[in-house]
Amino acid sequence: MAADERKAHMRGRINAGPPPGILCYAEDAPVAWVQVGPRHDVPQFNSPRTVSRPLEEGDAHDPSIWAVSCFFLLPKLRGKGMSHRLLAGAIDHARRQGARLLEACPIDHVKQSKSVTLCIGATAIFDAAGFETVARRKDGRPLMRLELRA
Repeated sequence: MAADERKAHMRGRINAGPPPGILCYAEDAPVAWVQVGPRHDVPQFNSPRTVSRPLEEGDAHDPSIWAVSCFFLLPKLRGKGMSHRLLAGAIDHARRQGARLLEACPIDHVKQSKSVTLCIGATAIFDAAGFETVARRKDGRPLMRLELRA
């Protein structure tokens, strides 16, 4: 999409609700972002050809199953624990919005904590937050899940 199309698409998602993520601000400027929302709002997360595909076919359309699918941090913030704080905020947001399950498909290992491949998140931050591996369809890319309510 062109830049104006992307902006219009995001405005539409925000207006339709829930917002597609959470922004983190420092000194009145956005410095980090985590994409979190209903799994069905992230089409690439549901493709049958991806490691993040749902466990059950109906999971892709279940509004109570949410996903954390992307992180962005300014380079100066990487490797300082900000991903842990963003994930905590995403968990809290999903819980407050009534999500039953929160899923992610992070990456196990990277060469350095500041790697740009961590836009999907590191397994270690999801482990620390209590997520459990529910599928491993490719080495280094577990599908992880956190139960938010019974």
